[in-house]
Amino acid sequence: MPRVFHVTSVLNRNSIATHGLDWTRMADAPGIAGSRQPEEEGCFLCMNDFEVSFFLRINNTGGPVDVWAVEGINEEELVTPPNGFQYVPSRIPPTQLSLYRRDLTRGDE
Repeated sequence: MPRVFHVTSVLNRNSIATHGLDWTRMADAPGIAGSRQPEEEGCFLCMNDFEVSFFLRINNTGGPVDVWAVEGINEEELVTPPNGFQYVPSRIPPTQLSLYRRDLTRGDE
């Protein structure tokens, strides 16, 4: 199982550390693309550094972001919608997460 990543506003850091990744708790900050509501019922994941850099460049959260490393995701769990950005249709507990990079802005690719 490869390690994957999730990019999100630093405003979500405490919630993620406590509750893990949970799209139903999306309230403190917009999604990385600027959405105020979940785009899917799941957690978007980056498969590699290139995808992480892409999400850093499109950051529309209004502030810095964190990159969380996610362990224990099987590739067969991932869903790829028409937009091409993969997500896992389940919550991810904090025990599978570690803060990989913190307080990044668009220039920190």
